[in-house]
Amino acid sequence: MALRLAFAGFRHGHILEAYELARRHGDVEIVAACEEHAPTAEQLAAAGRVGLTHESYDEMFAQADFDALAVGDYYGRRGEILIRALAAGKHVISDKPICTRLGELDRIAELSAAGNLSVGCQLTMRGDGNLLALGRAVADGRIGQVRTVCFSGQHPLLRGERPEWYFEPGKHGGTINDIAIHAVDTIGWLTGRRIVSIVAARAWNARVADPDWFQDGAQLMLRLDNDGGVIGDVSYLAPDACGYKVPQYWRFTLHGDGGVAETASAAKGVSVYRQDSRSAEHVPPARPRPEGYFDSFLNEIRGRGEGVTLSTQEVLRSSRLALLAQHAADENLRDVPCP
Repeated sequence: MALRLAFAGFRHGHILEAYELARRHGDVEIVAACEEHAPTAEQLAAAGRVGLTHESYDEMFAQADFDALAVGDYYGRRGEILIRALAAGKHVISDKPICTRLGELDRIAELSAAGNLSVGCQLTMRGDGNLLALGRAVADGRIGQVRTVCFSGQHPLLRGERPEWYFEPGKHGGTINDIAIHAVDTIGWLTGRRIVSIVAARAWNARVADPDWFQDGAQLMLRLDNDGGVIGDVSYLAPDACGYKVPQYWRFTLHGDGGVAETASAAKGVSVYRQDSRSAEHVPPARPRPEGYFDSFLNEIRGRGEGVTLSTQEVLRSSRLALLAQHAADENLRDVPCP
């Protein structure tokens, strides 16, 4: 029987990708979709991309019969919606971040474990062709054991195009939690190493005048389980006119005992510089798998372990790392251990 999937909230465009994957999937039936924010509901109706069935979550939970819930409301509200669905015995999948508070994450983890329920997340970088090729190069030993990682994930702010709730109190939850979750999740499966502590993190208002609390600057340092180091920048300081085309957008540079490997979203593959070679080696990108996170979620629910490439435990761990880093930045903490 097809998985019956409902959608709660479309306040960020990423959730539309999950909606399209579900709509085209032969093993999924979309049985309900709700958007409580009237202007967003009107935009969805005008675009004709989503068939809304309910005007309130209370109504949808009471009337719709579904197995799993996909959540795309604003960041600060996602945790409570996921908790409600898990408490009702539903599997859940969300755009990132899945919540903005560590207490919410604790409750999500507790309910997931108690009910044997899956928690998915739109961590799409695991399906990027360049990063898949980079991970393969590391796994093949081309640069030896990884000792340092430098990443740049700066985004354009695009004020006016980005949802305005980003700049409303209590709805965004911090730029490190917003963006760096991609990086901390990616680093683990790229390197085979665990992040064991947040050495330092900073998130600050650099240039946004209104509101003056918005964190458009964000940087962090992490420690790996082999005492390796990570340095990253996920600020909203990339130039708007270039969008996401700058060469620094999601650039990862890995230094190992035997060389260096690097790629980026704008690259056409991976460059490998080995200790014993005077010229760079080019590794072509792997076949991208943008649907990977969604298929993995379904495979975990169905008990198909071999097809799970992003497990509930990995989603929860990456979410906790991002929230701990955000907390360290907000509270000016150092050397925060990551359980």
